[in-house]
Amino acid sequence: MNYGIAFTPLVPSLVLWIAIGAIVVVATVLLLARARGAAVRVAALALIVLALANPSFTREDRQPLSSVAVVVVDKSPSQNFGDRNKQTEEARTQLVESLKKIKGLEVRVVEAGQADGETDGTHLFGALSSALSDVPVDRVAGAFLITDGRVHDIPANANALGFHAPVHALITGVKNERDRRIAITAAPRFGIVGQPQTITFRLDDQGVTGESAKVTVRRDGETISEQTLSSGQTSSVDVDIKHEGPNIVEIEASPLKDELTRVNNRAVVSIDGVRDKLRVLLVSGEPNPGERTWRNLLKSDPSVDLVHFTILRPPEKQDGTPINELSLIAFPTRELFQQKINQFQLIIFDRYARQGVLPIAYFENIARYVRAGGAVLVAAGPDYASNTSIWRTPLDSVLPAEPVGVTEKPFYARLSEAGKRHPVTRGLEGSQSDPPHWSRFFRTIDTRNATTPPLMTGADNEPLLLLSHYGEGRVALLLTDHIWLWARGYEGGGPHIELLRRMSHWLMKQPDLDEEALRLKVDGHTLEVIRQTMGDSVSPVTVTSPSGATKQLTLSQSEPGQWRATIPANELGLWQATDGKLKALTNVGPTNPKEFSQVTSTTETLKPLAQATGGDVKRVADGSGIQLPGIVGVHSSGVFHGDGWMGVRLRDASVVKGVGVLPMFAGLIGLLLLLGAFAATWLREGR
Repeated sequence: MNYGIAFTPLVPSLVLWIAIGAIVVVATVLLLARARGAAVRVAALALIVLALANPSFTREDRQPLSSVAVVVVDKSPSQNFGDRNKQTEEARTQLVESLKKIKGLEVRVVEAGQADGETDGTHLFGALSSALSDVPVDRVAGAFLITDGRVHDIPANANALGFHAPVHALITGVKNERDRRIAITAAPRFGIVGQPQTITFRLDDQGVTGESAKVTVRRDGETISEQTLSSGQTSSVDVDIKHEGPNIVEIEASPLKDELTRVNNRAVVSIDGVRDKLRVLLVSGEPNPGERTWRNLLKSDPSVDLVHFTILRPPEKQDGTPINELSLIAFPTRELFQQKINQFQLIIFDRYARQGVLPIAYFENIARYVRAGGAVLVAAGPDYASNTSIWRTPLDSVLPAEPVGVTEKPFYARLSEAGKRHPVTRGLEGSQSDPPHWSRFFRTIDTRNATTPPLMTGADNEPLLLLSHYGEGRVALLLTDHIWLWARGYEGGGPHIELLRRMSHWLMKQPDLDEEALRLKVDGHTLEVIRQTMGDSVSPVTVTSPSGATKQLTLSQSEPGQWRATIPANELGLWQATDGKLKALTNVGPTNPKEFSQVTSTTETLKPLAQATGGDVKRVADGSGIQLPGIVGVHSSGVFHGDGWMGVRLRDASVVKGVGVLPMFAGLIGLLLLLGAFAATWLREGR
């Protein structure tokens, strides 16, 4: 209970101060003049002014409020190493019990740093601020952090905490821990496909010196380099960028004896492959309506460098015009099909027939080009079924079907069962209805002995589109020359751009269009496993998290040719998946999370902040087990720790439950005081 005096003036403050000034002047004159009764007169005037100030006696009934201490428990992945989790739980139990014994102290416990697949590093002070968000500053008694010391949101100074109370840290782990890690010192984010990129890295050993390790470098799971490094040694490796999109490079060091964890023995670099230019050679055997369709498609793609030739004057055409008067460009056959053939990613023959332009030996070059990894697309017309067909060349060894004739009748192109599963044709706009919602074609090239199931069928259910692999290369055979009807909008047209684009990019080995593929896709906090296949079923997939934990997933079919399953992406770092044949890699969050960059426990990171707040940093374990310092309450001090103890700052905060007010000059009391003053003055004057 608190007592006091409060003033509620009956007149404006200015009037009150003028009255006080007047009394001071009168008192001064009376005292200097040694007037009789000066003291009594001044006292009477003072009582009048005091009455105008209207003083009151006050009594406050207060209820004391408890001080609040927060215990923040580090649940980050690095706490899983060694005996840290066990130490943490034992320290938490002992600490909370000790704090609860302090009278007038409220204890709050929060857990922080859990892996969520999004937050990089251990953030404990954010959790501390949230726990104290509803607590006034004058009630905060302090904070205790139970952690391994690897905290990544430590405030720059004590003022940034938002309260004035000690922060103590209880460190798990033990001294002189051993650990090895690969540190990336320089790595590119992008690389041109087909060109090497250099990655520089360092072997870091903590707790030991002079050790050596075998370092293995893998690209997309394939070993490309092995070398031996000593502790602290820096090295570099050149990595060829093989494809578009993420190229995942792993750099892994052999384990150190008795090291804390192997999870950071591997560093990951993700290099996005981009193509400088895709060189495409388009050879049109003669002017035709479809020629413009191919040219427009390829010229509209800024990533394609197109070289286009149309045979306007075959060698057998002789009209007597001198060569030097012709404005036509001679077809550089030797340069294109012998000297520079390997510079092209794709060769397209558009209604091309043997006309004596290309010697037979050049077709053998093209076949070798395909087997070595090149790509050929044949957009066939009646020329493919003629006596001058390119089938009747050494190219027949890589073409997927033999021509036998031409069928002239209207039909709708339809997706086959294989076409509904293949990424090139699956889900083409208009394919869901029967007949498909696109225009008809009027010519099919008949074939036999197809080496691969067709993706699209034409008249009489004959093959219309064949895609096949030969050696390292790929071949596509489109058995109609009426695709231009879709481009011209005949009968509503059709998805010619999407079909031809997918087909061209499949030939140029875009990974997203592979028939057999295993992929990992990150969507927020979910990791999706996608298996693309032409088969009727898929094997279970084993997923490995960055920490090494594995889980087997059974995939379910989401659409023809695609099977999917999901798993929470609750860890940052490199995730792996395999079904025994295929392997997929993806990185969640930053390529090398802070959580695993340094994993040895330390007292140094939190010491400056703790000392600035009057707190302390101590390890929780010694050789005999968990030993916590004594916890005491301190009412007023600048230092809250000592030899064998840590303190919390006990506050004197309270809340007012009731207030009593007694006016001094109200009623009979005030009347008696004033009358008494005047009576005393009169009596003194009467003497």
